[in-house]
Amino acid sequence: MSETNALTHAHLKTPKAAGIAGIIFSILLLAILWLTGRSVPSDPLDSGAWIFTESKTVALALNLVPFAGVAFLWFIGVLRDRLGQQEDRFFATVFLGSGLLFLATLFAAAAVAGGFILVASSADPNELIKSSTFRFARATTYILVNIYALKMAGVFMISTSTVLISTGIAPRWIAIVGYVLACILLLGSYYISWSLAVLPLWVFLVSIQILKEELGRR
Repeated sequence: MSETNALTHAHLKTPKAAGIAGIIFSILLLAILWLTGRSVPSDPLDSGAWIFTESKTVALALNLVPFAGVAFLWFIGVLRDRLGQQEDRFFATVFLGSGLLFLATLFAAAAVAGGFILVASSADPNELIKSSTFRFARATTYILVNIYALKMAGVFMISTSTVLISTGIAPRWIAIVGYVLACILLLGSYYISWSLAVLPLWVFLVSIQILKEELGRR
C-alpha cells in the first residue's frame, strides 16, 4: 500500500468520520420527520386527503431515506472500527443488530408509503381513499415506524451508551442521557409524538462530542 493510500485509510478510520456521518444522518432524518410531520396527519386512520395535496413533499422525504440510511451505516461502521479490540461481542452484536433492524424497518415503511403514493398518482381519489388497501398501507407504515423502528432505536441507544461508557469515546453524561431517552422510546414511543426525533438528536449530540474531542487532540 502506498503512503498516500495508507494516510487516506487512516484518515477514514478516525472518529472524525463517525462524527460527520452522525451529523449528516441526524440532519437528514430530522428533515424527513419535519417534511412528513407537516404533510401527513398523525392519526393512522385519517381520511387520506393529504395524498393528493402533499404527495410531492412526502415523496421528497422518502427519497431522503436512503441517504440517511447510508450515513447511519457509516456512523455504525466507523464506531465499531474505533472500538477495535475493546469491542465486547455481546454488546457488539446488539449494537450492530439493532442498528440494522432499525434501518430495515425504516426502509420497509418508506417502501410501503412510496408504493401507495405511486398508486395514488394514477388512481381515482375517492376510490383510493375508501379502499381497504389504502387503510392497510397507511396503518402498516404507522406501526412500522412508531412501534418497531422506534423500539429498535431504543435498543440501539442502550447498547451504544453502554459501549460509550466502557470505552470512554464520549462523556458518561451523554451515555446516561441515552439510557433515559431509550427508556422513553421503549415504553412510550406509541404515545409521545416527539419521540421520533429522539434518536437523531442523540446521535447529533454524540457526533458533536466526537468531533470536539478529535479537534481538541489535533
